[in-house]
Amino acid sequence: MTPPLPRRTFLRRLGAAVPAASLLGPALITGRAATPAGLVPGEDRINRDRQAALNVLKPSARELDHGLRLHAESLVFESYGFAPRAALDGAAFQAAAAKGAPDPELVDLREEMAMTRWATDEAERNEFLTAMRAAGVTCIFQNTGEEGSDPLRLMKRLARFTYATDVGRATCTRAVSPDDIAAAKRAGGHCLYFTTNGVPLRQQWESVGDEVRLIRIFRQLGVRMMHLTYNRRNPIGDGAGEPNDGGLSDFGHTVVAEMNRLGVIVDVSHSGWRTSLEAAKASRRPMVASHTSCGGVYRHFRGKPDEVVRAICDTGGLVGICCISRFLGRDGDIRAFLDHIDHAVRTFGAEHVAIGPDISYTSRHDTAERAKVTIRRDGRSPLSAAGPRWEHLWPVDGFKPKPQAEQTLAWTNWPLFTVGLVQRGHSDETIRKILGENMLRVARANWQTAAG
Repeated sequence: MTPPLPRRTFLRRLGAAVPAASLLGPALITGRAATPAGLVPGEDRINRDRQAALNVLKPSARELDHGLRLHAESLVFESYGFAPRAALDGAAFQAAAAKGAPDPELVDLREEMAMTRWATDEAERNEFLTAMRAAGVTCIFQNTGEEGSDPLRLMKRLARFTYATDVGRATCTRAVSPDDIAAAKRAGGHCLYFTTNGVPLRQQWESVGDEVRLIRIFRQLGVRMMHLTYNRRNPIGDGAGEPNDGGLSDFGHTVVAEMNRLGVIVDVSHSGWRTSLEAAKASRRPMVASHTSCGGVYRHFRGKPDEVVRAICDTGGLVGICCISRFLGRDGDIRAFLDHIDHAVRTFGAEHVAIGPDISYTSRHDTAERAKVTIRRDGRSPLSAAGPRWEHLWPVDGFKPKPQAEQTLAWTNWPLFTVGLVQRGHSDETIRKILGENMLRVARANWQTAAG
């Protein structure tokens, strides 16, 4: 077991005094009043979420202190998620809308602002760092794609996150290899590792080789993991939202083999159960369901039955438990989330579990900035897209989480996830694996394949 860090070293590695203080167990004196253990001085919104989780967990002082310290010392590498989102620039957005920009252009503008302004605006940069430090996260396996397989559609978000990590590299860097992630932890920094919500396909169907060649190009652009499918059916296999699941296609087997060859991690989070199972049987490298839930705890179409999870783990891979209440069942709160982790550890082994929140933090300035955008003459807000998005073709599940459930799973509550794992009796070694070491191991196994 790793010995505890000296207090001075511990504080220095956390990066900044205020966020670091928020992770320490004993109550801290900040100004005139003491900040209760586990809360972040001066961050009322973050603390409301923290308090909601603490009210559910009810940890002892010893459990809280141990969990917060362990979290701060550990490499936290989430298996799938989103960097903190910046606020809209309300005035600039309103100006574009007033000039008659069409809906697609406004959607792109809104997304670009959310994804990049932390790198270009001082207030948003401070929000980004506050959230990252409060969460205690070193690396996010960042979704840099959009749902689908069209290369230009996928490249749009990839370009934005490449731009943001280039311009804002003093705040958050782009990790090229797993060693960069470990180095970021040692330096007390933050980084993004890129994934995308689809395999890029030209869809010209001239030859198999022609169709898969863009996987290599996107790997050169920094993508290290790809979804085989999103919610819908594609030429590779069937998505989780389809009423029928035909499994991995012949072409899908070729795609898995090419991803294995190039060291791109196969992700079946949004794939149907049969498609996921057959992909796991086909893969020769550790693969993942990066943000999902365990069907052995609560059966949901976006979760994975134990048979599928077992097949994924047999590749040397892992499942990342998500923070989406409706996928977790029970009350949909932090306890349900911990139930899924417990089940995965007991059933498949501590080496095969990670956390893939699939949620993010949004800047506190966003509400005020959105208020600057006026309603159109037709009664619609320029901030809303015209009609439902394609990926929202979901089966209706009717799940209603307990009030404040989602608040207990807020992204900045990451340190309390660790406290909950301590409460559940998991060893420090197991918790470190879940927090980031397992995902780093899978990333290294695939990266070494590519290097070889």
